[in-house]
Amino acid sequence: MGFSLKFHCCLMSVMVLLPTLCYAQDYVKSRATYYGSPDCLGTPRGACGYGEFGRTVNDANVAGVSYRLYKNGTGCGTCYQVRCTNPQLCTDNGANIVVTDYGEGDNTDFILSPRAYSRMAQSDKAAELFAYGVVEVEYQRIPCRYGGYKMQFKVHEHSKYPNYLAIVILYQAGQTEILAADVWQADCNEWIGMRRAYGAVFDTTYPPSGAVTLRFQVQGRAGVYWVQASNVIPSDWKAGVAYESDIELE
Repeated sequence: MGFSLKFHCCLMSVMVLLPTLCYAQDYVKSRATYYGSPDCLGTPRGACGYGEFGRTVNDANVAGVSYRLYKNGTGCGTCYQVRCTNPQLCTDNGANIVVTDYGEGDNTDFILSPRAYSRMAQSDKAAELFAYGVVEVEYQRIPCRYGGYKMQFKVHEHSKYPNYLAIVILYQAGQTEILAADVWQADCNEWIGMRRAYGAVFDTTYPPSGAVTLRFQVQGRAGVYWVQASNVIPSDWKAGVAYESDIELE
C-alpha cells in the first residue's frame, strides 16, 4: 500500500456505523496511517476477499488492519471506532470503519482508506493530518450497523458451477465474528465443513446439487452459536452474484 494521495476529495461522507452508547469499553492506544487511492475509496483487492463491496461499503470508510486484529480472516467485517489523539487536529468522534483488508505499516494497527483517515480530522485540518502520514490513535470495537441491509451470501467470482463453490458473507452486522461455515449435504444427511480459503472466503469442492443451505458459527456478545441460512443460494447459482437472506446479526 502506498501513502500518497490528494486529500481534498475525501472530506465528505455519510457514515452507516454508529457506536452503541450502552456498551462502553476502554479505548486501546495504537497508531494509524492511510493508503493512496485516486478516488479516496477502499480497495477491491483487499485480503478479506470482498471485492467491490470492500471498496465502497460504509461509504468507503474502511481499513486494513494488523494481524492481531485481522485474526487470519476472522476479523474481516468487524467494525471499529478509530480517533486520533492530537486535540489541535482531531475530532472526538474520529472514524467508524469496517475491516476489509490486512496491512501493517510503521507499528500501526490501522491502514485507513483516505476517506476514513480524513474523517478523523477537524473540518479545516485534514491537510495537516495527511502531512503527518502516521498518527497516534485510540480505538474500540463497535457494532456494525447497515440500515436497510440484511446479510448477503455472495458467490465468489472464482467459483465454478457446479463443482467449486466459494462464498463470502456480506453485511455482517452487530459486534460479531464469523468463525466457521458448513454446507448441508442432503445426500449424506450431514453438515460438511467448508474451508476458510482466505480472509472472509469459505469454499467447498463438493457443493450440493440443489439449493444451498449454509450454517455459520458466530462469536458475539451472546457467546458462540450457529446461525442457519436455509436454501439461501439457489441450485443454479452464478459466480459474482450476492443472494440476500433474512438474517440480521445483533
